[in-house]
Amino acid sequence: MTITQLKYVLSVSKYRNFTIAAEHSFVTQPTLSMQIQKLEDQLGVLIFHRTKKQIELTDIGEKIVEQARIIINESNRIEDIVHQYKGFIGGEFRLGIIPTVMPTLLPIFLTNFTNKYPKVKLIIEELNTEDIVKKLMDGRIHAGLAATPLEIKDISEKPLYYEPFVGLVPKEHRLFDKKEISSDELEMEDLLLLEDGHCFKQSIINLCSRFKTDTSKKFQLESGDFNTLIKLSKKGHGMTLLPYLHTLDLNDNDKMYLREFKTPTPAREISLIYHKSQLKIQLIEVLKNTIDRVIRGIISFNDVKIISPLQKR
Repeated sequence: MTITQLKYVLSVSKYRNFTIAAEHSFVTQPTLSMQIQKLEDQLGVLIFHRTKKQIELTDIGEKIVEQARIIINESNRIEDIVHQYKGFIGGEFRLGIIPTVMPTLLPIFLTNFTNKYPKVKLIIEELNTEDIVKKLMDGRIHAGLAATPLEIKDISEKPLYYEPFVGLVPKEHRLFDKKEISSDELEMEDLLLLEDGHCFKQSIINLCSRFKTDTSKKFQLESGDFNTLIKLSKKGHGMTLLPYLHTLDLNDNDKMYLREFKTPTPAREISLIYHKSQLKIQLIEVLKNTIDRVIRGIISFNDVKIISPLQKR
């Protein structure tokens, strides 16, 4: 049994196709198939069902893949240990980012990070919080950017900033004439929300004073896209709430609909999260420092709408 054979097994498990798995493993399909066959012969079991249209794992194959993933992750730690010892900032770094943070924060820090650390191969996935946590636990990503606190065992959280909520209120709305709004004025039947699976939605629900359903409303919408919510809100179909960074790219006409909250301003905490056993701590630290710098730039330019962890204290 070799590490290479286990990597091939994981690749076939992921793509459910020997040809595609071979392409992503940078070997020929016969080579990959032969190595997996040798492993199966050595173990005396079948890892994959090959008779069906789509390759599927056998029952024992499921358990082998689970253990193979652990072995591969642990073998990768040897390189991480050497990098940490040498102070080397480079190598592959897999980062998961929640959808409500990806389009606003990533463009702000990505260029700075890649220019300063050209030896880092940054692989980024857009994932919901549940999937980020699962992949951190499985060792399939190294860190995540998510709304916290999560308070999950074995997951460390490094707060990056506190992002205020901002209301986007159409002209016909009862709150449009107010210069500032308060969270106790929000009502669920008034709001256009993101769909289930977005932690931002739950943050909004926690702000609302009442949770009754308006049965007279002609439609109910939960969208996965802030732009859809903005367009519908401007058409008078209800108000919505946006994270502050998302408001920076709005045009001047759209900004006339924005209403800030009275103090204390409701905000969400955004953190860099990672497994407590993670060895790529140097990469995690330089990523955190990069984001800290760009957030401080936004703070100084935009009259402290974003709050840093140091300010919070």
